[in-house]
Amino acid sequence: MLSCTKIPLIKPLQSNLPNGLLKDFTLFTIPKDSNYADKSSYKIFKYDSLKFIAHFDSSAIYKTKDPFNQYDINKLYGFSDNKTFHQFYSARFGWRWSDDSLRLFGYCYNNSVRSFLELSVIHINEFDTCCITIQNGSYIFRVNGIQKGKIIRTATADKPYGYKLYPYFGGSEPAPHAIYIYT
Repeated sequence: MLSCTKIPLIKPLQSNLPNGLLKDFTLFTIPKDSNYADKSSYKIFKYDSLKFIAHFDSSAIYKTKDPFNQYDINKLYGFSDNKTFHQFYSARFGWRWSDDSLRLFGYCYNNSVRSFLELSVIHINEFDTCCITIQNGSYIFRVNGIQKGKIIRTATADKPYGYKLYPYFGGSEPAPHAIYIYT
């Protein structure tokens, strides 16, 4: 079993990167009035950990038409589990703009039951290292090397086997404007 500290980053962590260096990251765009990001494809995932760097620019600041939907959790990055569809078993990071802050969440499905917990407030234009590890029957969520929470894993497969999950806006409403996420 790998820990987040022993696996390589998907991208190298460098603080205070000038905008020109964002070319080393994958830019996911969620178009206005859409839920799905471009560059989303089904890629097999069969590891105990997923580690990546996330960067949000000011496009992550948004206001929904229905104020209640402002508290919906958008999806960032993760994986399906238990050799099944992600709305049956999965773990990923989620995010939203609420109460004047960009918030990260742990977001999981276990036997089709959704659960989530707020992990951290992060900042626009920073680079945050995110990691999900399967350990002792739980999904462990770390942000910038610090364990921020865990959600019980009820999958029956010993090892995860599924597909990667990419940025998605919603909830109940599509993106109110184009949103750009770098990983």
